[in-house]
Amino acid sequence: MKVSEKWLREWINTPLALDAIADKLTMSGCEVEARESVATAFTGIVIGHVLEREKHPDADKLSVCKVDNGQGEILQIVCGASNVRAGLKVPLALVGAVLPLPDGKDLKIKKGKLRGVESFGMLCSSTELGMSDKSDGLLELPSDAPVGMDIREYLKLDDEVIELAITANRGDCMSMIGVARETSLLMDVPLTPPAIVPTSVQHNDTFPVDIQASDACPRYAGRIIRNVNPQAATPVWMQEKLRRAGIRSISALVDVTNYVLLELGQPMHAFDLDKLQGSIVVRYACDGETLKMLDGQTATLRGDTLVIADASVPVAMAGIMGGEPTSVTDTTRNLFLESAHFRPAKIMGKARSYGLQTDSSARFERGVDPDMPVQAMERATQLIVDICGGEVGTLVDTCADSSVLQRKTILLRPERIRRVLGVTMDDATVEGVLSRLHCEFSKGEVGWQVQAPLARFDLGIEEDLIEELARVRGYDEIPAELRPRAPCITQPSETAVGRDSLRNLLVARGYQEAVTFSFVDPKMEETLAPAVNAIALANPISADLGVMRSTLWSGLLRSVSYNLNRQQGRVRLFEIGPAFYQDEAGKPQQRTMLSGAITGNLYPEQWGQVNRPVDFYDLKGDVEALLERVTGTQFYFAPVAHAALHPGQSAEIMTMGAVVGWMGMLHPRIEEKLGIEQPVYLFELDMGLLMQRALPKYQAVSKFPVIRRDLALLVDKDVLAVALENAVKKAAEPQLLSYYLFDVYAGKGIPEGQKSVALSLIFQDFSRTLEDAEINRMVDAVVASLRDEVGAVLR
Repeated sequence: MKVSEKWLREWINTPLALDAIADKLTMSGCEVEARESVATAFTGIVIGHVLEREKHPDADKLSVCKVDNGQGEILQIVCGASNVRAGLKVPLALVGAVLPLPDGKDLKIKKGKLRGVESFGMLCSSTELGMSDKSDGLLELPSDAPVGMDIREYLKLDDEVIELAITANRGDCMSMIGVARETSLLMDVPLTPPAIVPTSVQHNDTFPVDIQASDACPRYAGRIIRNVNPQAATPVWMQEKLRRAGIRSISALVDVTNYVLLELGQPMHAFDLDKLQGSIVVRYACDGETLKMLDGQTATLRGDTLVIADASVPVAMAGIMGGEPTSVTDTTRNLFLESAHFRPAKIMGKARSYGLQTDSSARFERGVDPDMPVQAMERATQLIVDICGGEVGTLVDTCADSSVLQRKTILLRPERIRRVLGVTMDDATVEGVLSRLHCEFSKGEVGWQVQAPLARFDLGIEEDLIEELARVRGYDEIPAELRPRAPCITQPSETAVGRDSLRNLLVARGYQEAVTFSFVDPKMEETLAPAVNAIALANPISADLGVMRSTLWSGLLRSVSYNLNRQQGRVRLFEIGPAFYQDEAGKPQQRTMLSGAITGNLYPEQWGQVNRPVDFYDLKGDVEALLERVTGTQFYFAPVAHAALHPGQSAEIMTMGAVVGWMGMLHPRIEEKLGIEQPVYLFELDMGLLMQRALPKYQAVSKFPVIRRDLALLVDKDVLAVALENAVKKAAEPQLLSYYLFDVYAGKGIPEGQKSVALSLIFQDFSRTLEDAEINRMVDAVVASLRDEVGAVLR
């Protein structure tokens, strides 16, 4: 929001300099992001009147002009502007004038010759005055501009513009009245708004209005104005106020609606009445309806989009932009002026979903005073009649839901103020702030019953009012004192597995932590997780950030690709963060995931050992190291296909029937899509199943010898190691201390479709030395279990 200092001072009267005003606004939450003068510090430029214009005798693009400087002199000036002509009034830089240049140097105007013709000054564009970055020719002034008057005084160029960063909750500050109210509140100075006098009605013509979508548009005001002059020129004072706010002057009728938007914060629209059919209907669009917008684009509308329609077709996208077919033009004679209130929730995000961003949508999304439409209508009518003339019709104010005009009552308690802010405020101070906030209030036994102004959508609970008290007092005026509190020491759970523990383990294994965006490309999400119903964003920042990630691989793979493209051949990244999905009821849910990606060589470049590319088992070792932190739980890996992983190198990680995560090599198709030319290995674990561990228990060391027996078995090729372990565990007696697989062989001498596995069984007793007969019995039980469970046969 750009605010002119001179315009602001029309609303408030304070002797304080702009520095003090800007500091107050910044410290209260309306940050001043930038300050700039509306023109450079030029001197010696007056209003000149071009009396004659002739073609330069020796240059096609130059003109020789006779210019009245208003000081009794007719000057000869050579000019190269294409729009110079007799009768034009323009800024005239006299001999001796000084114009600052963009490089910091000054240009001093001197008497000179251009192609042999003497020139005694220079005619100026807005660029040369520092009023704009570019221009199409001379700055044309109104025909009644006083010749010889200093242009700085005429255009009131001794002015500065401050740019405010308005937060999403302060839509009321996106107007001059809002900024003036805020300044009046903070500086305790009176507010002097311009007088809005209702224009006398000259005819009773009205245009029917039918609000069918009262949930989105509770109020709609309209008025017919006939016989306006569309060719009327916008006054210089209005053009300058619009320019300083960053809005280009278009035509008088359009400029008035833009001016009211800036002044009162109420977006308006002017329709050409003769192009409307039947009536105005406020409704939702039908899927597939089209509307050609004012910017020339044609939008295909969705059923959730609120539109302003006539009896046949949509004529405007409500709260966003009007349609070109019914817009005012240079031939418009009769107007239908619109001023409506739309609920923020119904407008929010709609403009961005159509690739638009307008001044109207920015205000309606944040919230516009529902009591403003009629005031804005009267103000716009007053300005249109003053500038363009016309015959004013009856104002029709249609209110479909009167609850929008009801103020919410909030209880404000003195003890709550002290509790939240840590300071005590007397009644006079509190009531003074409430009065300057334009609140209605009454004091009771418990506190104040406060009704906030309708324009302040951010005032809904007691703490909001307390925040206002703190802002007005000044945050720096609240003592920085710690309030006494009882110490609270919590005993951490011994079974909890901390995230930092997992982070440190991965960092020790050569990984680096990454933090990637939760919004991802819908195409990438569909590629990596086609079975997941992704959560689409209602108002995405951009088309390639349109859904919430269901897997952290979306961001990690982009990071891997980014690093590989910058000559980083060895990449090891991990991330801990939320992933999002929809449950069976369609409600959005999230869970915390731990994901990682590795590619390149196993070791950093060195001379001490032979290097090699990472493989599936290197990643499996990293995952197993993570899972070992969760003691007391058995995890196993099952070869299950995954859409994002290589069909022959992917595994599902499971425990007690629950899927903990996935790991494997990235599918070659996705590698090609991302432009990755080397294998990438990924894992992802559900942190919800990894945050608890069993407490370690003491176990005595036996004094008696350990006996080892090895078994060589033939099993089917698809038998998993976990199946062998489960079969051994089923027949194990207490003396079976441990068991592990130490060899796998398939090839010559082994039947087709089978493999040879070697198991080691370790036996030990804590009270005596085991005898061969006992050990043989226990080994036979294990062999029988393996035969029954997985069909194993001793070789």
